[in-house]
Order: sequence, then structure tokens, then C-alpha cells
Amino acid sequence: MPGTSAADVLAALRRHADPAERATTSRRMDGVPLVVVGVRMGTVFDIAKAHRGLPLAEVAVLLERDEYEARMVGVAVLDFQARAPRIDADGRRALYDVWMAHLDRMVTWDLVDRSAPRVVGLHLLHGDRAPLFTLAVSDDVLHRRTAVVATFLIVRSGDVRDPLRVCALVAADPEKHVQSALGTALREVGRVDPAARDAFVAEHGPTMSATARRVASTP
Repeated sequence: MPGTSAADVLAALRRHADPAERATTSRRMDGVPLVVVGVRMGTVFDIAKAHRGLPLAEVAVLLERDEYEARMVGVAVLDFQARAPRIDADGRRALYDVWMAHLDRMVTWDLVDRSAPRVVGLHLLHGDRAPLFTLAVSDDVLHRRTAVVATFLIVRSGDVRDPLRVCALVAADPEKHVQSALGTALREVGRVDPAARDAFVAEHGPTMSATARRVASTP
């Protein structure tokens, strides 16, 4: 039955491995220290959905693997579990703890983006936001991206104060993966509080990338 072990997930990934997909993904992953199995992303997410009941100890096994697709299934399972309508605060804390214990395994921007909004952001929605500010000033570019991406659903809840404080910490960040997330965060702010977004861009726009400014102004 799906959802019982990390070994089941790995076997499913191997069954769907395709040399052509491996070559395509490997080009995109150039320089990333992960092994590419060669499974289409749609199939990866289908496997994650089929195993969304995976125990967190087994999710941790996937996050510790060196295969890109195994880690993607791991973060996708966390995301699916974070979407559960009856999840409580303890459940969110458990997901967050697993994610943060494997923070340094999130070595691609899409591993962050697939899971940080719900797994990290929704846990911190009603809690201490200090971890976001710590991540925002990290030396690791993907930690900084995590800080920004994790604010997306906080903003959608109507709370823009702390998300804008995080955005201010990365407004002058030289990395494109941080600037692109910054633009998206500000776009979300603009949908909730356009005046706050406009004031932020007026103050910090000169240090932001052109891409971030453009995305921030998107309706």
C-alpha cells in the first residue's frame, strides 16, 4: 500500500526513471550536488501524492537522500500534509521541525518553493517569526530565499508587517533567486495592502533588481 516507507518511494522513482528526462534535468541541475534519477516532475508529484501519508521519520529518510527527486518527494509530502484541513498546531510544528532539521538539504530553489510557504510559513503564522529574520541574514542564498518565500501565506492571511520587515532585510540582495522571491512577496503584499507595497518600493526600490520591481507591481 502506498505511503508506508521511503523504500517504496525510491522503488517508484526507479520504475519511472527515463534516460531522456535524466539528461534534461541534469542540464538544469548543473552544479547542484545531487544525483538525478530522471523522473518527470508531474510524476514525482503523483508519487508524492500517493505517499502523502508517509510517516515523518520516512520523509526524513527521503530528505537525507542524494537523489534530487527523492528530496522533492519528501518536501512535496510535507506540503501535502500541511494542506490537511484538520491539521493542528502540534502537527504543523512536527512538519516544521522535520523541514528545519533538513534546511541544509534544500539545495535548489524549487525544493524551497514547493514546501516553505505552507510548512514553514503556516507554522510561524501564529508564532514567533524570529526564524525568518535569522534566515533572511544568512550567508546561504537559499536560506534567504526561504525567509522570503515562507512569508507568502502570512501575507495572504492579511499580515504584512513582518513580511515587509523580512523583505527590507533582502531588498539589496545581489542574488537573483532572492530578488525574484522578493518581487513575488511584494506582489502578494500589494494584493492585500497596496499602500504598504508602494511605500516599500518607494523606499527600497533603488536597491532592488529591475525584475523584483516589475514583479512587485504586477496586479
